[in-house]
Amino acid sequence: MKITRRNFLKGSLTTLFVAGFNLPIHAVSKIKKNLVVISLRGGMDGLCALPVKSDKNFEKMRPDLIIDENLKINSDFVLHPSLSEFYELFKEGKSAFIHATSIPYAKRSHFDGQNLMESGGKIPYKTKTGWLGRGMKLAKLDGDGLALALPMPLLLRGVPKNDNYYPANGTLPDKEILDILTKVYADKSESELKSLVEIIKSRPVMGHEYGGSSPSRDNKDLARKAARMMIKANGPRVAVFEVHDFDTHAAQGGVNGTHSDCLSEINVIVKQLRKYLGKEFDNTLIVTLTEFGRKVKQNGGLGTEHGYGTAILMAGGLIKKAQVFSDWPGLKKKELFEKRDLNSTIDARGIYASAMSSVFDVDFELIKKNVFWGDNVLNLTDKFCNFFIINFSYQKKL
Repeated sequence: MKITRRNFLKGSLTTLFVAGFNLPIHAVSKIKKNLVVISLRGGMDGLCALPVKSDKNFEKMRPDLIIDENLKINSDFVLHPSLSEFYELFKEGKSAFIHATSIPYAKRSHFDGQNLMESGGKIPYKTKTGWLGRGMKLAKLDGDGLALALPMPLLLRGVPKNDNYYPANGTLPDKEILDILTKVYADKSESELKSLVEIIKSRPVMGHEYGGSSPSRDNKDLARKAARMMIKANGPRVAVFEVHDFDTHAAQGGVNGTHSDCLSEINVIVKQLRKYLGKEFDNTLIVTLTEFGRKVKQNGGLGTEHGYGTAILMAGGLIKKAQVFSDWPGLKKKELFEKRDLNSTIDARGIYASAMSSVFDVDFELIKKNVFWGDNVLNLTDKFCNFFIINFSYQKKL
């Protein structure tokens, strides 16, 4: 099938997230729903993770990076073999992909881009909180976030009492030191800091609590521990992971290589979450986040330079239909962003706002206003508006 915007849009007027009816501003759900965000630092190559097979321009520009051993998901796209868990979930209707998307940033700087992918803003370093933290605050989810990273990611800042877990060789401060800190900051104006000290004092040694004598920073172990915390009735509802090293300027590889290894890390996280969340996986939504994609044409070092458009990978039981959603811009030179990059036709912030609306049971318009400053994240095109209005108004029967 010839790949066109019309073909993609025709097959995309279906629900991406689970839906119900008549969502109030703050719905009270009896079901504990979870949101997991995996930050992909370095610029994940959406054309590597989700290669387009029906656009022949792709093979012309990447003759040495073509992936032959791929996983076919439809007539237009295939999945990188390192994402085998997503493939299995796709067959069960529990994974989906958004292609030709990005945050509204096109300057290709890692530092600025990563700041904006977490803050949700348009001007680097202007905003001191993250879009996920602001969304949690709006949903009154204080202390329901868990970062599997150090320091606390900007993404989760903006709501008090979020926790993190990232094992180190050192130990927690002695109780005496923490008591001194508590007294020093006993002033009411420092009540939030005081409560954080109390959290540290009561924190268990997770490596022993959940088995195993030596806690690890390995994503496989981190995902297992996160899942075991999240299945608790009072456990966190939001988890943030980080995968690094997507900046593949040289020796990017195809089936194997640096980028493949990074994709495998995402796959491991999702596989472990699925295993250890058990039935709670059906009440979970997983989304990826990256600062930008990669240039379409390979470079002389068999790698790719910083680009613009990329892909978002999604998984979990809160996805209603397995699909690839895209307003595909094409890969002819005249169709590329600045004649070099995959263009972005979908503001990624609309996906993240929609994910929070679905999981947090908060009206989308309220999220748009309070988290993304009223930016018109849904009004991408008239065609998309119909899709997003149908799919992203997560509505709850009370």
